[in-house]
Amino acid sequence: MIHRHDVVVVGSGMAGLRAALEASESLDVAVLSKLYVPRSHSGAAQGGIAAALGNLEEDNPEWHMFDTVKGSDYLGDQDAIEVLTHDAPEIIIELEHFGVPFNRLPNGHIAQRPFGGHTRNFGEAPVKRACYAADRTGHAVLHTLYERCIAKKVRFFEEFHALELLYDPQRNAVCGVVAYELQTGEKHVFHTKAVVMATGGYGRAWSTTSNAHAYTGDGIGMVYDQGLPLEDLEFMQFHPTGLHPIGILISEAARGEGGILRNSHGERFMERYAPKIKDLAPRDMVSRAIMLEILAGRGVEGQNYLHLDLSHLDPRVLDQKLPEITGFARAFLGIEPKVDPIPVAPTAHYAMGGIPTNIHGQVIRNAQNEGIDGFYAAGEAACVSVHGGNRLGTNSLLDTVVFGRRAGRHMRQVVPELERPPLPKDAGERMLDKIARANNAPGETTVQEVRERMRRTMMENVGVFRTEENMTQALKDLDELKAMYRTIKVRDDGKIMNTDLLDVLELGFLLDMAQATAVSALARTESRGGHARDDYPNRDDANWLVHTLAFKDGENVRLDHDKKVTLTRFEPKERVY
Repeated sequence: MIHRHDVVVVGSGMAGLRAALEASESLDVAVLSKLYVPRSHSGAAQGGIAAALGNLEEDNPEWHMFDTVKGSDYLGDQDAIEVLTHDAPEIIIELEHFGVPFNRLPNGHIAQRPFGGHTRNFGEAPVKRACYAADRTGHAVLHTLYERCIAKKVRFFEEFHALELLYDPQRNAVCGVVAYELQTGEKHVFHTKAVVMATGGYGRAWSTTSNAHAYTGDGIGMVYDQGLPLEDLEFMQFHPTGLHPIGILISEAARGEGGILRNSHGERFMERYAPKIKDLAPRDMVSRAIMLEILAGRGVEGQNYLHLDLSHLDPRVLDQKLPEITGFARAFLGIEPKVDPIPVAPTAHYAMGGIPTNIHGQVIRNAQNEGIDGFYAAGEAACVSVHGGNRLGTNSLLDTVVFGRRAGRHMRQVVPELERPPLPKDAGERMLDKIARANNAPGETTVQEVRERMRRTMMENVGVFRTEENMTQALKDLDELKAMYRTIKVRDDGKIMNTDLLDVLELGFLLDMAQATAVSALARTESRGGHARDDYPNRDDANWLVHTLAFKDGENVRLDHDKKVTLTRFEPKERVY
Protein backbone atom coordinates (compact mmCIF):
# COMPACT_ATOMS: atom_id res chain seq x y z
CA MET A 1 0.00 0.00 0.00
CA ILE A 2 1.27 3.50 -0.86
CA HIS A 3 0.48 6.55 1.30
CA ARG A 4 1.27 10.10 0.22
CA HIS A 5 1.87 13.01 2.61
CA ASP A 6 3.92 16.21 2.55
CA VAL A 7 5.85 15.17 5.67
CA VAL A 8 6.35 11.83 7.40
CA VAL A 9 7.72 11.87 10.95
CA VAL A 10 9.20 8.57 12.14
CA GLY A 11 8.94 8.41 15.92
CA SER A 12 6.32 9.77 18.30
CA GLY A 13 8.34 11.05 21.25
CA MET A 14 8.65 14.71 22.12
CA ALA A 15 10.96 15.55 19.20
CA GLY A 16 8.74 13.88 16.62
CA LEU A 17 5.53 15.35 18.01
CA ARG A 18 6.97 18.88 18.25
CA ALA A 19 8.19 18.68 14.63
CA ALA A 20 4.82 17.32 13.50
CA LEU A 21 2.90 19.99 15.39
CA GLU A 22 4.93 22.81 13.88
CA ALA A 23 4.83 21.42 10.33
CA SER A 24 1.08 20.77 10.53
CA GLU A 25 0.41 24.52 10.58
CA SER A 26 0.61 24.46 6.77
CA LEU A 27 1.53 20.91 5.65
CA ASP A 28 -0.07 17.47 5.53
CA VAL A 29 1.77 15.47 8.23
CA ALA A 30 1.80 11.80 9.17
CA VAL A 31 3.54 10.26 12.18
CA LEU A 32 4.70 6.63 12.19
CA SER A 33 5.20 4.96 15.57
CA LYS A 34 6.23 1.41 16.40
CA LEU A 35 4.32 1.94 19.66
CA TYR A 36 1.06 3.34 20.92
CA VAL A 37 2.07 7.02 21.01
CA PRO A 38 1.77 7.70 24.78
CA ARG A 39 4.19 4.78 25.37
CA SER A 40 7.02 6.62 23.61
CA HIS A 41 10.18 6.76 25.71
CA SER A 42 10.00 10.54 26.21
CA GLY A 43 7.27 9.76 28.71
CA ALA A 44 9.86 8.17 31.01
CA ALA A 45 11.85 11.43 31.37
CA GLN A 46 11.61 12.47 34.98
CA GLY A 47 13.55 15.42 36.28
CA GLY A 48 12.86 18.51 34.19
CA ILE A 49 13.63 20.75 31.23
CA ALA A 50 16.23 23.52 31.44
CA ALA A 51 15.64 27.22 30.77
CA ALA A 52 17.23 30.33 32.25
CA LEU A 53 13.95 31.86 33.44
CA GLY A 54 15.42 33.14 36.71
CA ASN A 55 12.21 32.55 38.65
CA LEU A 56 14.03 31.85 41.92
CA GLU A 57 17.41 33.53 41.47
CA GLU A 58 19.30 35.48 38.83
CA ASP A 59 20.00 33.49 35.65
CA ASN A 60 20.52 34.13 31.95
CA PRO A 61 21.02 32.15 28.71
CA GLU A 62 24.74 33.05 28.56
CA TRP A 63 25.38 31.15 31.79
CA HIS A 64 23.29 28.25 30.48
CA MET A 65 25.34 28.28 27.27
CA PHE A 66 28.62 28.25 29.19
CA ASP A 67 27.46 25.34 31.37
CA THR A 68 26.42 23.35 28.30
CA VAL A 69 29.72 23.98 26.50
CA LYS A 70 31.73 23.09 29.59
CA GLY A 71 29.50 20.10 30.30
CA SER A 72 30.09 18.83 26.76
CA ASP A 73 33.82 18.76 27.55
CA TYR A 74 34.15 21.35 24.79
CA LEU A 75 33.07 18.93 22.04
CA GLY A 76 29.66 20.58 21.57
CA ASP A 77 29.24 22.95 18.61
CA GLN A 78 28.88 26.36 20.21
CA ASP A 79 26.70 27.90 17.50
CA ALA A 80 24.13 25.14 18.08
CA ILE A 81 24.45 25.41 21.86
CA GLU A 82 23.75 29.14 21.65
CA VAL A 83 20.55 28.39 19.74
CA LEU A 84 19.53 25.74 22.28
CA THR A 85 20.01 27.89 25.36
CA HIS A 86 18.69 31.16 23.94
CA ASP A 87 15.54 29.51 22.54
CA ALA A 88 14.89 27.82 25.91
CA PRO A 89 12.90 30.50 27.79
CA GLU A 90 10.53 31.05 24.85
CA ILE A 91 10.07 27.28 24.49
CA ILE A 92 9.08 26.89 28.14
CA ILE A 93 6.53 29.71 27.95
CA GLU A 94 5.15 28.13 24.78
CA LEU A 95 4.80 24.74 26.50
CA GLU A 96 3.08 26.45 29.43
CA HIS A 97 0.58 28.01 27.02
CA PHE A 98 0.06 24.61 25.39
CA GLY A 99 -1.07 23.36 28.81
CA VAL A 100 1.93 21.55 30.33
CA PRO A 101 1.19 21.36 34.10
CA PHE A 102 4.51 22.60 35.46
CA ASN A 103 4.97 22.79 39.23
CA ARG A 104 4.38 26.32 40.53
CA LEU A 105 5.84 28.70 43.06
CA PRO A 106 3.55 30.50 45.54
CA ASN A 107 3.61 33.56 43.26
CA GLY A 108 2.32 31.48 40.33
CA HIS A 109 5.57 31.37 38.38
CA ILE A 110 7.00 28.07 37.11
CA ALA A 111 9.01 26.29 39.83
CA GLN A 112 12.66 25.47 39.15
CA ARG A 113 15.26 23.27 40.84
CA PRO A 114 19.02 22.65 40.51
CA PHE A 115 20.50 19.95 38.28
CA GLY A 116 24.00 18.60 37.70
CA GLY A 117 26.40 20.97 35.93
CA HIS A 118 24.00 23.94 35.85
CA THR A 119 25.52 27.02 37.54
CA ARG A 120 25.22 30.77 37.81
CA ASN A 121 27.85 33.35 36.89
CA PHE A 122 29.95 30.97 34.75
CA GLY A 123 30.44 28.25 37.34
CA GLU A 124 30.24 30.14 40.62
CA ALA A 125 27.59 27.96 42.30
CA PRO A 126 24.61 25.71 41.45
CA VAL A 127 21.54 27.42 40.05
CA LYS A 128 17.84 26.48 40.00
CA ARG A 129 17.20 26.17 36.23
CA ALA A 130 15.17 22.98 35.71
CA CYS A 131 11.43 23.48 35.13
CA TYR A 132 9.52 20.36 36.13
CA ALA A 133 6.21 18.59 36.57
CA ALA A 134 7.01 16.62 39.76
CA ASP A 135 9.25 13.78 38.51
CA ARG A 136 7.03 13.05 35.49
CA THR A 137 8.07 15.95 33.25
CA GLY A 138 8.43 13.96 30.04
CA HIS A 139 5.05 12.33 30.59
CA ALA A 140 3.39 15.72 31.02
CA VAL A 141 4.98 17.27 27.92
CA LEU A 142 4.46 14.18 25.74
CA HIS A 143 0.75 13.96 26.46
CA THR A 144 0.28 17.69 25.95
CA LEU A 145 2.00 17.61 22.53
CA TYR A 146 0.02 14.52 21.52
CA GLU A 147 -3.25 16.27 22.30
CA ARG A 148 -2.17 19.34 20.30
CA CYS A 149 -1.23 17.15 17.32
CA ILE A 150 -4.62 15.45 17.39
CA ALA A 151 -6.29 18.86 17.43
CA LYS A 152 -4.21 19.86 14.37
CA LYS A 153 -5.38 16.72 12.47
CA VAL A 154 -1.94 15.11 12.33
CA ARG A 155 -2.41 11.56 10.99
CA PHE A 156 -1.02 8.81 13.25
CA PHE A 157 -0.01 5.34 12.10
CA GLU A 158 0.53 3.43 15.34
CA GLU A 159 2.31 0.05 15.48
CA PHE A 160 3.86 0.76 12.08
CA HIS A 161 7.53 -0.20 12.34
CA ALA A 162 9.62 1.83 9.86
CA LEU A 163 12.47 -0.32 8.55
CA GLU A 164 13.74 1.29 5.35
CA LEU A 165 14.63 4.87 4.41
CA LEU A 166 14.11 5.76 0.74
CA TYR A 167 17.11 7.88 -0.17
CA ASP A 168 18.31 8.76 -3.71
CA PRO A 169 22.03 9.62 -3.63
CA GLN A 170 21.92 10.91 -7.20
CA ARG A 171 19.28 13.50 -6.34
CA ASN A 172 20.63 13.87 -2.77
CA ALA A 173 17.05 13.67 -1.53
CA VAL A 174 14.74 11.40 0.42
CA CYS A 175 11.32 10.42 -0.88
CA GLY A 176 9.87 8.41 1.97
CA VAL A 177 10.10 5.36 4.21
CA VAL A 178 8.87 1.76 4.15
CA ALA A 179 7.13 0.35 7.20
CA TYR A 180 5.88 -3.00 8.46
CA GLU A 181 2.37 -2.98 9.94
CA LEU A 182 2.46 -5.10 13.07
CA GLN A 183 -1.24 -5.98 13.09
CA THR A 184 -1.31 -7.35 9.53
CA GLY A 185 2.30 -8.06 8.50
CA GLU A 186 1.79 -5.90 5.41
CA LYS A 187 4.31 -3.59 3.73
CA HIS A 188 3.42 0.12 3.55
CA VAL A 189 5.30 2.68 1.45
CA PHE A 190 5.07 6.30 2.58
CA HIS A 191 5.83 8.60 -0.38
CA THR A 192 6.64 12.10 0.83
CA LYS A 193 8.52 15.33 0.26
CA ALA A 194 10.20 15.29 3.68
CA VAL A 195 11.10 12.77 6.35
CA VAL A 196 11.89 13.51 10.01
CA MET A 197 13.80 10.79 11.89
CA ALA A 198 12.96 11.06 15.60
CA THR A 199 13.34 7.48 16.79
CA GLY A 200 15.52 7.94 19.87
CA GLY A 201 18.72 6.13 20.81
CA TYR A 202 20.08 2.61 21.15
CA GLY A 203 20.82 2.07 24.84
CA ARG A 204 19.49 -1.50 24.66
CA ALA A 205 22.90 -2.49 23.29
CA TRP A 206 24.14 -2.48 26.94
CA SER A 207 23.08 -4.95 29.62
CA THR A 208 22.32 -2.33 32.28
CA THR A 209 20.25 0.49 30.83
CA SER A 210 17.49 2.93 31.68
CA ASN A 211 16.15 2.68 28.11
CA ALA A 212 12.81 1.18 27.10
CA HIS A 213 12.73 -2.15 25.25
CA ALA A 214 11.81 -0.28 22.07
CA TYR A 215 15.03 1.78 22.10
CA THR A 216 16.86 -0.28 19.49
CA GLY A 217 18.37 2.30 17.13
CA ASP A 218 16.06 1.58 14.19
CA GLY A 219 15.98 5.11 12.76
CA ILE A 220 19.71 5.65 13.18
CA GLY A 221 20.29 2.21 11.68
CA MET A 222 18.15 2.97 8.62
CA VAL A 223 20.28 6.02 7.91
CA TYR A 224 23.48 4.03 8.44
CA ASP A 225 22.19 1.33 6.04
CA GLN A 226 22.02 3.93 3.27
CA GLY A 227 25.72 4.74 3.55
CA LEU A 228 25.06 8.04 5.31
CA PRO A 229 27.16 9.05 8.33
CA LEU A 230 26.49 8.86 12.04
CA GLU A 231 28.28 11.28 14.35
CA ASP A 232 30.09 10.82 17.69
CA LEU A 233 28.74 7.38 18.56
CA GLU A 234 31.58 6.81 21.03
CA PHE A 235 29.88 9.18 23.47
CA MET A 236 27.25 7.13 25.30
CA GLN A 237 26.18 8.64 28.60
CA PHE A 238 26.03 6.43 31.66
CA HIS A 239 23.63 7.97 34.16
CA PRO A 240 25.16 7.63 37.64
CA THR A 241 22.00 6.59 39.48
CA GLY A 242 20.33 3.59 37.93
CA LEU A 243 18.34 1.48 40.39
CA HIS A 244 20.65 -1.47 41.15
CA PRO A 245 20.58 -4.11 39.70
CA ILE A 246 17.88 -3.42 37.09
CA GLY A 247 19.03 -0.05 35.72
CA ILE A 248 15.72 1.85 35.96
CA LEU A 249 16.49 5.54 36.33
CA ILE A 250 16.52 7.32 39.67
CA SER A 251 16.31 10.89 38.44
CA GLU A 252 18.99 13.50 39.06
CA ALA A 253 16.08 15.48 40.50
CA ALA A 254 16.59 13.44 43.69
CA ARG A 255 20.04 15.00 44.10
CA GLY A 256 18.65 18.35 42.96
CA GLU A 257 16.26 18.21 45.91
CA GLY A 258 19.13 17.43 48.31
CA GLY A 259 19.82 13.68 47.96
CA ILE A 260 23.36 12.58 48.83
CA LEU A 261 25.51 9.80 47.35
CA ARG A 262 27.31 7.72 49.99
CA ASN A 263 29.83 4.88 49.86
CA SER A 264 30.09 1.82 52.12
CA HIS A 265 31.49 4.00 54.93
CA GLY A 266 28.53 6.39 54.72
CA GLU A 267 30.91 9.02 53.36
CA ARG A 268 29.69 11.78 51.03
CA PHE A 269 32.45 10.92 48.57
CA MET A 270 31.58 13.48 45.85
CA GLU A 271 33.24 16.13 48.04
CA ARG A 272 36.56 14.63 46.86
CA TYR A 273 35.74 14.65 43.15
CA ALA A 274 33.81 17.93 42.73
CA PRO A 275 34.33 20.02 45.88
CA LYS A 276 32.31 23.00 44.65
CA ILE A 277 29.08 21.33 43.53
CA LYS A 278 29.52 17.82 44.97
CA ASP A 279 26.58 15.53 44.07
CA LEU A 280 25.44 17.94 41.35
CA ALA A 281 28.54 17.50 39.18
CA PRO A 282 27.92 16.50 35.52
CA ARG A 283 26.84 12.93 34.92
CA ASP A 284 30.04 11.62 33.38
CA MET A 285 32.04 12.79 36.39
CA VAL A 286 29.61 11.33 38.93
CA SER A 287 29.45 7.99 37.08
CA ARG A 288 33.24 7.74 37.03
CA ALA A 289 33.42 8.71 40.71
CA ILE A 290 30.97 5.94 41.61
CA MET A 291 32.97 3.38 39.64
CA LEU A 292 36.23 4.55 41.23
CA GLU A 293 34.71 4.15 44.69
CA ILE A 294 33.59 0.63 43.80
CA LEU A 295 36.99 -0.26 42.34
CA ALA A 296 38.64 1.04 45.53
CA GLY A 297 36.62 -1.44 47.56
CA ARG A 298 34.09 1.06 48.92
CA GLY A 299 31.05 -0.48 47.25
CA VAL A 300 28.21 -1.25 49.67
CA GLU A 301 28.78 -4.69 51.24
CA GLY A 302 31.62 -5.20 48.75
CA GLN A 303 29.13 -5.14 45.85
CA ASN A 304 29.04 -3.07 42.64
CA TYR A 305 26.72 -0.36 43.92
CA LEU A 306 26.60 2.63 46.29
CA HIS A 307 23.78 4.38 48.13
CA LEU A 308 21.63 7.39 47.30
CA ASP A 309 20.39 8.76 50.61
CA LEU A 310 17.08 10.66 50.68
CA SER A 311 16.15 9.81 54.28
CA HIS A 312 17.10 13.26 55.60
CA LEU A 313 14.69 15.07 53.26
CA ASP A 314 11.27 16.30 54.32
CA PRO A 315 8.84 13.43 53.53
CA ARG A 316 6.63 15.95 51.75
CA VAL A 317 9.43 16.53 49.20
CA LEU A 318 9.47 12.82 48.38
CA ASP A 319 5.68 12.64 48.16
CA GLN A 320 5.10 15.83 46.17
CA LYS A 321 8.24 16.31 44.06
CA LEU A 322 9.67 12.78 43.71
CA PRO A 323 6.66 10.44 43.82
CA GLU A 324 7.63 8.29 40.83
CA ILE A 325 11.22 7.48 41.69
CA THR A 326 10.39 6.74 45.31
CA GLY A 327 7.60 4.51 44.01
CA PHE A 328 10.14 2.64 41.87
CA ALA A 329 12.30 1.91 44.94
CA ARG A 330 9.29 0.56 46.80
CA ALA A 331 7.86 -1.46 43.92
CA PHE A 332 11.04 -3.06 42.56
CA LEU A 333 13.24 -3.42 45.66
CA GLY A 334 10.88 -3.15 48.61
CA ILE A 335 12.80 -0.14 49.96
CA GLU A 336 11.21 2.80 51.77
CA PRO A 337 13.29 5.87 50.68
CA LYS A 338 12.02 7.93 53.61
CA VAL A 339 14.02 5.61 55.88
CA ASP A 340 16.41 3.49 53.81
CA PRO A 341 19.09 4.43 51.24
CA ILE A 342 18.54 3.42 47.60
CA PRO A 343 21.14 1.15 45.92
CA VAL A 344 22.38 2.78 42.69
CA ALA A 345 25.00 2.19 39.99
CA PRO A 346 25.71 3.69 36.53
CA THR A 347 23.31 2.69 33.75
CA ALA A 348 23.53 3.25 29.97
CA HIS A 349 21.20 6.17 29.45
CA TYR A 350 21.65 8.55 26.50
CA ALA A 351 23.40 8.61 23.12
CA MET A 352 25.12 11.96 22.64
CA GLY A 353 25.86 10.93 19.03
CA GLY A 354 23.45 10.18 16.21
CA ILE A 355 22.38 11.43 12.79
CA PRO A 356 24.32 14.65 12.06
CA THR A 357 22.18 17.74 11.47
CA ASN A 358 22.51 21.51 11.23
CA ILE A 359 20.67 23.97 13.49
CA HIS A 360 17.51 23.65 11.34
CA GLY A 361 17.36 19.90 11.94
CA GLN A 362 18.38 19.18 8.33
CA VAL A 363 20.48 16.04 8.01
CA ILE A 364 24.00 16.52 6.62
CA ARG A 365 25.86 13.88 4.63
CA ASN A 366 29.55 14.69 5.08
CA ALA A 367 32.18 16.65 7.00
CA GLN A 368 31.54 19.65 4.71
CA ASN A 369 28.01 19.99 6.21
CA GLU A 370 26.21 19.46 2.90
CA GLY A 371 22.50 19.02 3.59
CA ILE A 372 20.10 16.41 2.18
CA ASP A 373 16.92 17.74 0.58
CA GLY A 374 13.82 16.93 2.59
CA PHE A 375 15.61 14.99 5.32
CA TYR A 376 15.51 16.00 8.99
CA ALA A 377 16.30 14.49 12.39
CA ALA A 378 15.60 15.63 15.95
CA GLY A 379 15.92 14.47 19.53
CA GLU A 380 18.20 11.68 20.70
CA ALA A 381 18.36 10.18 17.19
CA ALA A 382 20.08 13.38 16.01
CA CYS A 383 23.45 14.96 16.72
CA VAL A 384 23.31 18.73 16.28
CA SER A 385 25.81 18.65 18.30
CA VAL A 386 24.66 20.39 21.48
CA HIS A 387 25.68 17.68 23.95
CA GLY A 388 29.19 16.99 22.69
CA GLY A 389 31.00 14.53 24.94
CA ASN A 390 28.53 14.73 27.84
CA ARG A 391 24.93 15.93 28.10
CA LEU A 392 23.79 18.00 31.08
CA GLY A 393 20.62 16.77 32.73
CA THR A 394 17.41 18.52 31.53
CA ASN A 395 19.05 19.52 28.24
CA SER A 396 17.66 16.41 26.49
CA LEU A 397 14.01 17.43 26.77
CA LEU A 398 15.04 20.94 25.77
CA ASP A 399 16.85 19.54 22.71
CA THR A 400 13.72 17.66 21.57
CA VAL A 401 11.40 20.66 21.60
CA VAL A 402 13.91 23.29 20.38
CA PHE A 403 15.13 21.35 17.37
CA GLY A 404 11.82 19.57 16.76
CA ARG A 405 10.23 23.00 16.40
CA ARG A 406 13.10 24.29 14.25
CA ALA A 407 12.82 21.28 11.92
CA GLY A 408 9.08 21.90 11.61
CA ARG A 409 9.59 25.59 10.82
CA HIS A 410 12.25 24.86 8.21
CA MET A 411 9.97 22.32 6.52
CA ARG A 412 7.16 24.86 6.38
CA GLN A 413 9.50 27.18 4.49
CA VAL A 414 11.06 24.73 2.02
CA VAL A 415 8.69 21.78 1.53
CA PRO A 416 6.12 23.72 -0.54
CA GLU A 417 8.89 24.40 -3.07
CA LEU A 418 10.11 20.79 -3.18
CA GLU A 419 8.94 18.24 -5.71
CA ARG A 420 8.10 14.79 -4.43
CA PRO A 421 10.92 12.65 -5.87
CA PRO A 422 9.77 9.52 -7.73
CA LEU A 423 9.69 6.30 -5.76
CA PRO A 424 12.52 3.91 -6.62
CA LYS A 425 11.41 0.76 -8.42
CA ASP A 426 12.85 -1.35 -5.61
CA ALA A 427 11.14 0.55 -2.77
CA GLY A 428 10.74 -1.86 0.11
CA GLU A 429 13.06 -4.52 -1.29
CA ARG A 430 15.70 -3.89 1.37
CA MET A 431 13.10 -4.51 4.09
CA LEU A 432 11.65 -7.56 2.37
CA ASP A 433 15.12 -9.03 1.87
CA LYS A 434 15.83 -8.71 5.61
CA ILE A 435 12.52 -10.41 6.41
CA ALA A 436 13.16 -13.21 3.91
CA ARG A 437 16.65 -13.86 5.32
CA ALA A 438 15.25 -14.04 8.84
CA ASN A 439 12.47 -16.40 7.79
CA ASN A 440 14.82 -18.70 5.86
CA ALA A 441 17.84 -18.78 8.19
CA PRO A 442 19.00 -22.21 9.46
CA GLY A 443 18.00 -21.49 13.05
CA GLU A 444 21.27 -22.42 14.71
CA THR A 445 20.90 -19.86 17.50
CA THR A 446 18.32 -17.56 19.12
CA VAL A 447 17.71 -13.84 19.42
CA GLN A 448 18.02 -14.11 23.18
CA GLU A 449 21.49 -15.70 23.10
CA VAL A 450 22.96 -13.20 20.62
CA ARG A 451 21.30 -10.20 22.26
CA GLU A 452 22.47 -11.07 25.79
CA ARG A 453 26.05 -11.73 24.68
CA MET A 454 26.09 -8.41 22.78
CA ARG A 455 24.77 -6.49 25.78
CA ARG A 456 27.25 -8.15 28.12
CA THR A 457 30.33 -7.44 25.97
CA MET A 458 29.29 -3.82 25.48
CA MET A 459 28.78 -3.33 29.24
CA GLU A 460 32.08 -4.98 30.14
CA ASN A 461 34.25 -3.60 27.34
CA VAL A 462 32.66 -0.33 26.09
CA GLY A 463 31.30 0.95 29.39
CA VAL A 464 32.18 3.72 31.84
CA PHE A 465 35.93 2.96 31.55
CA ARG A 466 37.55 1.70 28.34
CA THR A 467 40.90 0.41 27.08
CA GLU A 468 42.27 -0.67 23.73
CA GLU A 469 42.35 -4.26 24.96
CA ASN A 470 38.74 -4.24 26.08
CA MET A 471 37.36 -2.53 22.98
CA THR A 472 39.32 -4.85 20.71
CA GLN A 473 37.73 -7.75 22.59
CA ALA A 474 34.30 -6.19 22.09
CA LEU A 475 34.87 -5.94 18.33
CA LYS A 476 36.03 -9.56 18.19
CA ASP A 477 32.89 -10.61 20.08
CA LEU A 478 30.66 -8.50 17.83
CA ASP A 479 32.14 -10.02 14.66
CA GLU A 480 31.29 -13.46 16.03
CA LEU A 481 27.83 -12.34 17.09
CA LYS A 482 27.07 -10.82 13.68
CA ALA A 483 27.93 -14.16 12.07
CA MET A 484 25.66 -15.93 14.58
CA TYR A 485 22.93 -13.37 13.90
CA ARG A 486 22.72 -14.47 10.27
CA THR A 487 21.68 -17.94 11.45
CA ILE A 488 18.75 -16.76 13.62
CA LYS A 489 15.44 -18.02 12.27
CA VAL A 490 12.10 -16.40 13.05
CA ARG A 491 10.09 -19.00 14.95
CA ASP A 492 6.69 -17.44 14.31
CA ASP A 493 5.59 -17.96 10.68
CA GLY A 494 2.40 -15.91 11.07
CA LYS A 495 1.73 -12.37 9.92
CA ILE A 496 -0.40 -10.99 12.74
CA MET A 497 1.52 -9.36 15.63
CA ASN A 498 4.73 -11.21 14.74
CA THR A 499 6.94 -9.75 17.46
CA ASP A 500 9.48 -12.55 16.92
CA LEU A 501 10.26 -11.09 13.50
CA LEU A 502 10.64 -7.59 14.91
CA ASP A 503 12.95 -8.87 17.66
CA VAL A 504 15.28 -10.21 14.94
CA LEU A 505 15.18 -7.00 12.89
CA GLU A 506 15.75 -4.78 15.94
CA LEU A 507 18.73 -6.90 16.98
CA GLY A 508 20.29 -6.33 13.55
CA PHE A 509 20.17 -2.57 14.06
CA LEU A 510 21.59 -2.89 17.58
CA LEU A 511 24.53 -5.00 16.40
CA ASP A 512 25.35 -2.37 13.77
CA MET A 513 25.19 0.41 16.37
CA ALA A 514 27.31 -1.55 18.84
CA GLN A 515 30.00 -2.20 16.22
CA ALA A 516 30.08 1.43 15.02
CA THR A 517 30.25 2.64 18.63
CA ALA A 518 33.17 0.34 19.51
CA VAL A 519 35.10 1.25 16.33
CA SER A 520 34.57 4.97 16.96
CA ALA A 521 35.62 4.63 20.61
CA LEU A 522 38.74 2.61 19.79
CA ALA A 523 39.89 5.27 17.33
CA ARG A 524 39.55 8.20 19.79
CA THR A 525 42.80 8.05 21.75
CA GLU A 526 41.85 10.46 24.53
CA SER A 527 39.42 10.76 27.43
CA ARG A 528 36.61 13.31 26.97
CA GLY A 529 33.16 13.45 28.52
CA GLY A 530 31.44 10.07 28.52
CA HIS A 531 34.39 8.46 26.68
CA ALA A 532 36.93 7.63 29.43
CA ARG A 533 40.00 5.58 28.54
CA ASP A 534 42.35 4.18 31.17
CA ASP A 535 45.12 3.96 28.56
CA TYR A 536 44.62 7.59 27.41
CA PRO A 537 43.43 9.35 30.58
CA ASN A 538 43.81 12.96 29.38
CA ARG A 539 41.81 15.13 27.01
CA ASP A 540 43.76 15.94 23.83
CA ASP A 541 42.51 19.17 22.24
CA ALA A 542 45.45 19.35 19.84
CA ASN A 543 44.37 16.19 18.01
CA TRP A 544 40.80 15.42 19.01
CA LEU A 545 38.78 18.64 18.93
CA VAL A 546 36.92 16.99 16.06
CA HIS A 547 33.75 15.00 15.51
CA THR A 548 33.73 11.36 14.44
CA LEU A 549 31.70 10.44 11.36
CA ALA A 550 31.07 6.69 10.99
CA PHE A 551 30.00 5.19 7.65
CA LYS A 552 28.85 1.63 6.98
CA ASP A 553 31.27 -0.07 4.59
CA GLY A 554 29.97 -3.56 3.90
CA GLU A 555 30.50 -5.46 7.15
CA ASN A 556 33.02 -2.88 8.35
CA VAL A 557 33.00 0.71 9.64
CA ARG A 558 34.79 3.60 7.94
CA LEU A 559 35.64 6.69 10.00
CA ASP A 560 36.12 10.34 9.01
CA HIS A 561 37.52 12.90 11.46
CA ASP A 562 37.50 15.96 9.18
CA LYS A 563 34.48 17.61 10.83
CA LYS A 564 35.81 20.26 13.21
CA VAL A 565 34.14 21.34 16.44
CA THR A 566 32.63 24.82 16.11
CA LEU A 567 34.09 27.24 18.67
CA THR A 568 32.60 30.72 19.07
CA ARG A 569 32.48 32.19 22.59
CA PHE A 570 34.36 29.84 24.91
CA GLU A 571 37.86 28.47 24.44
CA PRO A 572 38.49 24.97 25.86
CA LYS A 573 39.72 24.94 29.45
CA GLU A 574 40.31 22.36 32.14
CA ARG A 575 36.95 21.07 33.35
CA VAL A 576 36.84 21.59 37.12
CA TYR A 577 33.76 21.77 39.36
